[in-house]
Amino acid sequence: MKEKLGTREIVALGFFMFALFLGAGNLIFPPFLGQQAGTSIIHAIAGFLLTGVGLPLLAIIIISNVEGDLDILSKRVGKNFALVFPVLIYLTIGPLFGIPRTGTVAYEVGVVPFLTVSNGFSLFISTLIFFSVTFWLALNPAKLVDRVGKILTPILLLLIVIIAIRGVVSPLGAVNQATETYLEGPFFKGFLEGFLTMDAIAALVFGIVIINRIKDKGITTVGSIRSYTIKAGIIAGAGLSFVYIALAYLGASSVDAIGMQENGGAILSSVTSHLFGSLGTVLLAMIIVGACLTTSIGLVSACGEFLTNRFKGVSYPVVIAILCLFSFTMANLGLNQLIAFSLPLLVIIYPITIVLIMLSLVHAIKPIPRSVYVGAMIGAGIISIYDGLSNAGVEIAVVTDLLNFLPLYKEGIGWLFPSFIGGLVGLAIKK
Repeated sequence: MKEKLGTREIVALGFFMFALFLGAGNLIFPPFLGQQAGTSIIHAIAGFLLTGVGLPLLAIIIISNVEGDLDILSKRVGKNFALVFPVLIYLTIGPLFGIPRTGTVAYEVGVVPFLTVSNGFSLFISTLIFFSVTFWLALNPAKLVDRVGKILTPILLLLIVIIAIRGVVSPLGAVNQATETYLEGPFFKGFLEGFLTMDAIAALVFGIVIINRIKDKGITTVGSIRSYTIKAGIIAGAGLSFVYIALAYLGASSVDAIGMQENGGAILSSVTSHLFGSLGTVLLAMIIVGACLTTSIGLVSACGEFLTNRFKGVSYPVVIAILCLFSFTMANLGLNQLIAFSLPLLVIIYPITIVLIMLSLVHAIKPIPRSVYVGAMIGAGIISIYDGLSNAGVEIAVVTDLLNFLPLYKEGIGWLFPSFIGGLVGLAIKK
């Protein structure tokens, strides 16, 4: 067994990690931020990169310390927590939300613009092909780095580079003034936008795939796994940062040409059409489909490996076949209902995930008592559960009014202060 990877293998691993994170949603956030931030774009994108890139990579490094095993992190809170929390994360971001969504987004952006009539049959055929390819590429996890990191990702990155260079060489217009949202505190606003991408959850999910691919290369010691994870993470982080900065600039310089748009998807579509004409629609379709496909492959493989490890005796091919079949079915029959169910779960899980990541970071330096984990989770959980219920339409006006007095609640991270207080209470109980 070797304990050293060559430069080419490390780059391929970094490209693989980059592709896992670069979903369609990640391509839509930066252009919208750019339009809104305007002349404050430098401060806004700096804040966005700190949480949109830095936090997920930090989560990847933390999960590498336990060789990709989320159960180990979860057991620091308690055995019952470890039984439920990892399963919820994998199922929610996987078959209950992320995987079916990749198929429908790929269809809406990559297929619909080229159809004279869009109907259920075209969706059926498109998603059938999409999830068949996903199943085929995810079937052999050991080859994922070669197929995704060495083939799909370079093509995807090249297409983005082409659009970025054209946008810089032939800008659509001048960068306008910031909108009211970004006039004050653009860095903090960008920080929150990156934070709310929820990529930290994806990092914990993708951790098992990345760590196992390193092990497939013959790397076995925890120190070596962590080292190569960090190196690959630096490459992935550099790639993501380039893409986010380029797309944010395209959004910031596009107002004169296309006007203010309601979302990043509309901005990307209009920008590529202005820069490349009809070819722009093709380029954007290829980028979105590629991003959706690599994310789908990563999610299916991650969920497959996790469930196979959790439920012994179930074969990996059978698990990912079920995942792809379920995602295909939901993409055609009930995605909206599925999202309505899974989004509140994501809202509940995300703060708890962030708290677990932050505590694990401190734990790597100095072990933390279980009571601190429990107290911090209870503090975050109380707020996140209510936010999840509110997202599902169950809201109590009096409670909402009271919570608005919490620091940063209106900004979407009102759970931060109660979590900190809960951790301090847990520490006091321990002492």
